[in-house]
Amino acid sequence: MKRHDVCVRGAGIVGRSLALSLARLGLRVALVAEPAAPARPDVRAYALNAASVDLLRGLKVWDALPAHAATAVHEMHVEGDATGVIEFSAWQQQVAELAWITDAALLEQALEAAVRYAPHVTVVGAPVEADLTAVCEGKASAGRDELGVVFERQDYGHRAIAARLSTTEDHRHVARQWFRSPDILALLPFDAPSPGRGYALVWSLPEARAQELLALDPATFEAALNEATQGDAGVLALTGERASWPLMIARANAWSGPGWVLLGDAAHVVHPLSGQGLNLGLADVAALTQVISTRESWRPVGDARLLRRYERARDLPTRAMGRLTDGLLHLFAGPQAPLRELRNRGMGLVNQLPPLKRWLTARALDF
Repeated sequence: MKRHDVCVRGAGIVGRSLALSLARLGLRVALVAEPAAPARPDVRAYALNAASVDLLRGLKVWDALPAHAATAVHEMHVEGDATGVIEFSAWQQQVAELAWITDAALLEQALEAAVRYAPHVTVVGAPVEADLTAVCEGKASAGRDELGVVFERQDYGHRAIAARLSTTEDHRHVARQWFRSPDILALLPFDAPSPGRGYALVWSLPEARAQELLALDPATFEAALNEATQGDAGVLALTGERASWPLMIARANAWSGPGWVLLGDAAHVVHPLSGQGLNLGLADVAALTQVISTRESWRPVGDARLLRRYERARDLPTRAMGRLTDGLLHLFAGPQAPLRELRNRGMGLVNQLPPLKRWLTARALDF
């Protein structure tokens, strides 16, 4: 008899969330947490939707976060490269907030603490034998490669630059995004270094231009950033290091098989312009937990037909988000004049149609 029911490979946010979620079903979970590399300041922040927050709250993680770890988004302003503007608001959507901008490092610390005291979860240093191996190792997953799964990827030739910023003007809980071909720049409200006076930056640019900006000293980088935002968010200044990563769209050609399953970025990767990457991964966790919790009593957790139910449930939502972000990227990153005219007219049209705006916002809240 195997000592563990499930072996979770990958101790990031998705992996730890899955371990906690399955342990709550009474399953014996081994969580593989390999020795970490020397830590660098983590400047990442995630835009978590209501479904993700509900999942984390159910795991007793969300309410354990310090107050400054998450900042509510009440409005979102999206600007094109001419006259196109779309404005979204929680009030129009009849929700308390559109999203929560959440500090990646603090969320990981809260999950780590929850795992440490969770019954039925054992942290191990290497994969162990189990009825089900759940691979949550991210887009560079070794476990996925060992299974022989093909990871079909398309590199965009763009790079995301992330940083934490201070500002001279209150963010008023407004997220801002600029589509200025070929750049996509997002400022996500964050209550650090002080309430109302911070942003998390995600700036997507062509690789060569991104490398130029990364090579700049902080003051020169800040000047370029303030020129790009034209003072709409106050005077912005770096509060720490910059980080960057290459952008892609990717998808595994299979997500499950007898005794194994893929979740999160190990299964699918989308462009960050939608802010939905982690939300998709946490939705994977919720879907797999639901499938396992409602299985027939005689069916083991590693049953291939059972795991196909999970794969089918997540196929359409992840494909839809991938196609949406890919389409938006090609529409807004293209420099051609006809595309520029089309996207700005389209943004103006969407902004004048409240039902369409509500539908778009609901899709982002539900994935």
